Amino acid sequence: MAEPLLADKVILVSGGTQGVGGGIARAAVAEGASVVVSGRRRDVGEAFADSLGGDAMFVACDVADVEQARAAVAATIQRHGRIDGLVNAAGLTSRGSLLDTTPELFDAHVAVNLRGPFFLMQAAVADMVRRGAPGTVVNVITMSAHGGQPHLAPYSATKAGLAGLTRNAAHAHRWDRVRINGINIGWTQTEGEDAVQREFHDADDSWLERANASQPMGRLGQVDDMAALAVLLLSDRSGVVTGSIIDWDQNVVGASD
Repeated sequence: MAEPLLADKVILVSGGTQGVGGGIARAAVAEGASVVVSGRRRDVGEAFADSLGGDAMFVACDVADVEQARAAVAATIQRHGRIDGLVNAAGLTSRGSLLDTTPELFDAHVAVNLRGPFFLMQAAVADMVRRGAPGTVVNVITMSAHGGQPHLAPYSATKAGLAGLTRNAAHAHRWDRVRINGINIGWTQTEGEDAVQREFHDADDSWLERANASQPMGRLGQVDDMAALAVLLLSDRSGVVTGSIIDWDQNVVGASD
């Protein structure tokens, strides 16, 4: 029987209590990792960590607050003595176009989608470099980083920034054996997506059926499938790959009929 992909690894998943982050946390535990999940809601986070079993731990953290982001990494290191991998899955997807986005909404997207991941990476990579140990980072980005829809202007802008940061940091720390990659996720079925469709797009109970029918593979992306890719990138099985932004979608950017 093959050894689990993340045996004896310590992994922090920001935004790891539900949706894509929650799926990655579950997959990481299944592959042998000691997992710390962070999120804003303590009741939800603690219940989710309990459901993961083992030594999984929840840390309350709003990544928009730099000190809370740093503290989440510090809590992981305090608990386990080190951090081997970081997943930046926390994200803000509230809508705004070029013409109606307020400075406050723009700043909120920067804080959650770009500044938070930056300082989480800074703290995690600093521990890896200090110990002279290899490590991995996986940034959950979005296909909208290629341009996105008009109603996702601040989201697309900040996620495109995260893609650039991923490449920059990967280049900077390749000689430290710290591998940093990103996943551009496409339209994915999550609890959060259901809420977004109902809040921003007046969706009814049949929206998912219609959405599935509109996709080439007959369904939206599934969290467990995406989580398997994230775990692979966190693991040694992905070899020397760093600085890669993988389009995880069923539509091909740049192609047309």
